[in-house]
Formats: sequence, structure tokens, C-alpha cells
Amino acid sequence: MLDRIVLSRRQNIPWHLRSATFIAGLALGLGISCLILLAAGVSFDDIVDDLITQVFFTADGLAQTATQAAPLILVGLSSAASAKVRFWNIGLEGQVWWGAIAATWIGLDAPGWLPWRLPLLLLISAAAGAIWILLPLWLKLRYRVSEVVLTLLLTNVAFLSVQYLLFGRWKDPATGFPVSPMIDPAARLAQLGWGSVHAGLILAAVIAVMLWVLFDRTRFGFYAAAVGLNTDAALASGLPVVSAVTCCVLMSGALSGLAGGVIVAGTEYHLTTFIADNYTFSGITIAFLARFSPLGVVAAALAVSGMYTAGGTLKVFYSLSEATVVLIEGVILMSLLLARFFSLYRIDLTHWRAVR
Repeated sequence: MLDRIVLSRRQNIPWHLRSATFIAGLALGLGISCLILLAAGVSFDDIVDDLITQVFFTADGLAQTATQAAPLILVGLSSAASAKVRFWNIGLEGQVWWGAIAATWIGLDAPGWLPWRLPLLLLISAAAGAIWILLPLWLKLRYRVSEVVLTLLLTNVAFLSVQYLLFGRWKDPATGFPVSPMIDPAARLAQLGWGSVHAGLILAAVIAVMLWVLFDRTRFGFYAAAVGLNTDAALASGLPVVSAVTCCVLMSGALSGLAGGVIVAGTEYHLTTFIADNYTFSGITIAFLARFSPLGVVAAALAVSGMYTAGGTLKVFYSLSEATVVLIEGVILMSLLLARFFSLYRIDLTHWRAVR
């Protein structure tokens, strides 16, 4: 008779095990999703053609996926940066909101003759995100207040601030709808000539490489890893724990704020009430799928972006409900996270006891 199940964490995970578990998790998620779609009346041929071939193997589908991936890469990096030091940033959306507010302000009100208007927009949006996470960081370091609660609550404050602006000063005078006027063309990111893909994708990829170098090839990266593994041991060893936590958390807020700036300057060109929707869930999921690796975040963000593109196709062309699409996305993501669990832990079923 089985006495107990023992889980032991693997110290070294070979690349072939990571690859095999990822492929198995993806296959499981896609298989269950196919069954859900077949039950909803979508034929197998349509599933293959519209949700796989069109999204990942056509120029237009790839362009849409790549465009949506730019802010997803940034919020994934944001979540990974804070998680490095065990600061659980659950307020990514709030920081994205304030980045978008700051970007809209520069795009609307900064003098049009400024040649550095776009760099200023991106810089101010990153600063807004970092400032918004400063209070949870200080309370966490000074009084050990839960950052999960604080960052989550501040997201609501940020959203209400957006509504205040869009129903007040920034309401579009032409239509009366709660959207801001369009930002100046000089404050927009350059298009790359491939669908709606813009320079924000290049910016996000460059930042991912820079963070990979920072966390994997520098002394600071060693400090952050040590703090994340055991904060008390890092303190006892004399490592600069407070400095490492502060830098990583402010970096996290800045990256989320920058994501808001990229959305405004790259695709939307104005502030709306739905710009930051679901970015907290997406960012945390991408970071976990990437195992908090900056380069892995790029691949995970592209995969998640493709999944969202396919979900939009389901809603538009097959009239599936939002609940069905979210269910399919959740099944795929949970399957991938389950696969990650099996790659991290070894399950020992050898503990048996005799039945009397």
C-alpha cells in the first residue's frame, strides 16, 4: 500500500528534460483545447488552419502576434525581475496604467518642437511605473507589509485615476467618449513596415538581452539570486540585500510602466480604459513559463501572444463566447505550468508499507 508521495527538487535539470516536459505540456493543453473546440462545433480542419497555420505560419498572423508580444515581453521581464528577489509584484496592471498615463501626457502636452519627445515619453513612462511601486517597496522593507496586498490594491487606484482623467480633462471633445485625444505623431514609435509591428518590439528584445547579461553575467545578478534563494543567509553573509531588492523592484515597476508607454506610442496612440487589461495575469504567467529567464521571457511572450491572437480569431469568426476562449487559454497555460512542475520535481512512489 502506498504510504506517501515524496517530492524532491531536482538540483540540475538537463535541457532535454526541460524540452520534453514543455512539449508534453503543450501537447496536453492543445489536445484538451481541441476537444473543447470540437464540442463547441469547430471542425478539426478549421482548428489547424485558423488557429495554428494562420497565427504562426503566415506573414499577417506573425505580424499581429509580434505586435502584441512587445508589451507582453516587458511585463514578463517586469514580473521576472521582482521575482528574482522574492518580491511578488501583483500590481503590474497598475504600473502599466501609470506608464500609459505618463506617455499620454507627454504625447499630448509636451512641446511639439522637442526632437527628443519620443525618448522622453518612454523615459517618463518607465519612471511613472517605478514611482508607483515605490510605496509597496518601502513598506515591505521598513515594516514587512505584504507586497501582494499593496500592489494589488494600488492597481485599483491606478484604474480609477485613468477613469478620472478620461471622464474629465482628457475626454475626447470630438466624440464625448471616455478616450483621450490622439497623441502627436512625433511621439509615436516608428513602424517597421511589417504589418503593425513597431520599434517597441526591438526595444523589448534589447532590454531582454541586457537583463540576461545583468542577471547571468554580473555580480549584481549573483546578489539577486542569493537574495531570492535565501534572504536570511544573504544577510548573514554580508550581501547588499536591501540594495539588490530595491534595484530589482524599481526595475520591475519601470518595465511595466514602459510597457504602458509602448502600448500608447506603438499601437493605441491614445489612452483608453482597457489598455492594461489582463497584463498582470499575462506577465506572471510568462515569467513562470520562462523560468524567470530574460531570454526565455521573449519566447514565452511570443507563444502567449499567439495564443491570444488565436483566441481573438475564435471570438470573431466562430462566435465563441469569452468564457470558452478564456477556458481554452487557461487549459493551455495550466498544462504548461504542470509540465514545469514535473521538470522541477522528482516524484518518488517507492514508499510502501505492508498491509496488515
